[in-house]
Amino acid sequence: MKKLLIIVLLLPLFFMMNVPYSTAAGGTIERIDGANRFEVAVNISKKGWSTTGNTVVLANANAFADALSAAPLAYYKNAPILLTQKDQLTAITKQEMIRLSPSEVILVGGEGSISDQVISEIKSLGIHNVRRIAGSDRFEVSAAIAAELPASSKIVIADGTKFPDALAIAPYAARNGYPILLTLPNSLPSTIQNAVKARNAQSSIVVGGLASVSSQVASQLPAPQRIGGSDRYEVAANIIRQLNMKTDKVFLATGLSFADALTGSVLAAKQNAPILLTHSNYLPEATKKIIIEKSIINFTVLGGLASVPANVVNQTALSLLGLTIVVDAGHGGSDTGAVGNGLKEEDITLDVAKRLQSKLSAQGAKVIMTRTSDTYPTLTERVEMANSIGADVFVSIHINSSTSPSASGTETYWNRTYAAAESKELATYIQRELIDELGTKDRGVKEANFYVIKNSKMASVLTELAFISNSNDAKLLKTSTFREKAAQAIFQGISAYWKNQ
Repeated sequence: MKKLLIIVLLLPLFFMMNVPYSTAAGGTIERIDGANRFEVAVNISKKGWSTTGNTVVLANANAFADALSAAPLAYYKNAPILLTQKDQLTAITKQEMIRLSPSEVILVGGEGSISDQVISEIKSLGIHNVRRIAGSDRFEVSAAIAAELPASSKIVIADGTKFPDALAIAPYAARNGYPILLTLPNSLPSTIQNAVKARNAQSSIVVGGLASVSSQVASQLPAPQRIGGSDRYEVAANIIRQLNMKTDKVFLATGLSFADALTGSVLAAKQNAPILLTHSNYLPEATKKIIIEKSIINFTVLGGLASVPANVVNQTALSLLGLTIVVDAGHGGSDTGAVGNGLKEEDITLDVAKRLQSKLSAQGAKVIMTRTSDTYPTLTERVEMANSIGADVFVSIHINSSTSPSASGTETYWNRTYAAAESKELATYIQRELIDELGTKDRGVKEANFYVIKNSKMASVLTELAFISNSNDAKLLKTSTFREKAAQAIFQGISAYWKNQ
C-alpha cells in the first residue's frame, strides 16, 4: 500500500488548522486546539455536539478536584463539559452555551469552585434550570455525582489528590456507566465507604499503583481489580491493555495538566476511544510502547502546541509500525563464520543485529531475531522462522572474506525465487545507505542463491558489510562506530523501502 509522506516542516501548519492529515504509517492525526483551555473545551463541544445539547456540565478551569468524577455524568447526560472561572464565565464559554441552548446546566462543585455569580450569568442567557452538585470536599462531590448515575455492577476508585489516573480511566468509566469515586491514597473516606455500600456494586476497578491507592484502601472494596503502573503514562497504557479497549482511534492529551483530558474525556467516550497521556517535551516510553503494541495509527490530539507540541505528536507516527522484520545475525555457536585479523564474523554480525533491532523496534517494527546469543540456528530453522510468522522483510547480516587480502568493500545480495522485485528493491536501498554511511568500496547489488534468501518467501536480502580478511576493513569492523553506522544504514534502507511499498 502506497503511504502518504508528510514533510515534517509542514506538520505544525496542519496542527494549527485543526485538519486531520495522513501520516507515513497510513493513519490520521487530528488536533482539537484553542488559544486556551476554555477554547479547547468549546472546540471539543462543537466537535461532539454540533447541534443543540440538552445539558451542559460546567467545571472550574483551574481546580481539578471536583471535576475528576464528572465524565460519567456528562456522558450519561450526553453533555459536553465546559469550563469557567470561579466568578465569571469567559466570553467564549458563554457563546457556546448560547449556541447549545441547553435546557439544563449542571455545576460541579460548591461555591468555592464556582460562585453564584456564574449562576446569575447563565440565567441571564435565558437558561433557567441551573443546578449544582456540591459537597464539603471532593470526595463528597464524587459521591454525589455517583448518586445521579444509574445502578451499575462495578465502580471505579481513583486517587482524589491527583488528576491523571481518574482522567485516564474516564472514557471507559463513562461509556460503561461506572461512577468514579475518589479516595485518599491511604484511607477510604467515610463518604466514599457509604457510597460504595449504597451502590451495592459487585466489583471495582482500582486505578493507580500502591502509592495512589494503598492495599488497605483496596481491601475495603468489592472484588478489586487494580490497574497500576510505574507512572501516570504507564497507568493510562495499562488501562487499554487490561480492559482490552478498542484502539481504532486514541485521544492524546498532556499528562501535566487536567483541563484538556477532562473536557476531551466525554468525546472520547462517545467515540469509544481511550486516552493516552504524554509529557510536553517527549512521548513517554510507556505511551510509545502501547502505540507499537496495539499498532495505533489514528489519533485525536487534545490541546494546542503548548500542551502537546508538534515534535511530540510526530513521535506517534512511527514509520515502521505494522512491519514484521526478521533480523538474521549470520553464523554463531559452532559456526564462527569467517575469521581474520583477530575478529570472528559471528561476533560482529550479532553486535550489528542487536543495534539494528533497537532502531527498528523504536520505529514500531516487530523484530524477530534468529539468534540473540552465541547459538547456531540452522539455515533451515532461520528460513522457517521467517516464513512461519509471515514476515515482511528478512535481512541476513554477514562479514565477507577472501583469499586475496586486497579484496574489500560492501555488497548486498538478493534472489529472484520469491518476491523478486521487492527483494531487489530492498537490496538496492540497503546497499545505497551502507555505502553512504560506511564510505566503503561499493561492490554493488548482486543476485545469488544463498539458502536463506532463496527460500524466504518475503523481501529478503543478505548483506556483506566488509572484508574481515582485509586489514583496512578489519580495522573498521573492530570499532563500535562502524558497527553502529552499519546498523543505521540497514535501518535507513529498510525504512526507505517500506515507505515506498
